[in-house]
Amino acid sequence: MMEKKVVLTYDGLKKLEEELENLKIVRRKDVAEKIKEARGQGDLSENAEYDSAKEEQAEIEARIVVLEKMLRNAEVIDDEEVSADVVSLGATVDVYDVEFDELMTYTIIGSAEADPMNGRISNESPVGMALLGHKVGEKLSIDTPDGEAIFEVRGIKR
Repeated sequence: MMEKKVVLTYDGLKKLEEELENLKIVRRKDVAEKIKEARGQGDLSENAEYDSAKEEQAEIEARIVVLEKMLRNAEVIDDEEVSADVVSLGATVDVYDVEFDELMTYTIIGSAEADPMNGRISNESPVGMALLGHKVGEKLSIDTPDGEAIFEVRGIKR
């Protein structure tokens, strides 16, 4: 079975690699020390600190597995290949919302790096998907969770 590609910017790739390194080198050692200290306190059956440390260890190991899988399937967006003529992955787009008379700026990225509150939307989101392939001046209707929205592409940058 093919695993899904994880689309990342170069910065996003570096952040995930740094997080993985921190988890493997720093956090694993810290939680191992917590477990060791908790074991030294005696009866493990009623030791909340031991249970908490083991739970933290499980969370760290689960996150390591997720990060390793993401990095194994990473596809990095090459900034040089991002077009300024048409909305594509990695592009920053100025969009005018006709209904709310508002100009918004979105950067279209992969879902692993999406941060809608900061204008970084996934290429898999309704708005991100709808914007892909459009050019400056084009209007489009997008079905969003809040209903239909009419947008006009005002600018594209890489």
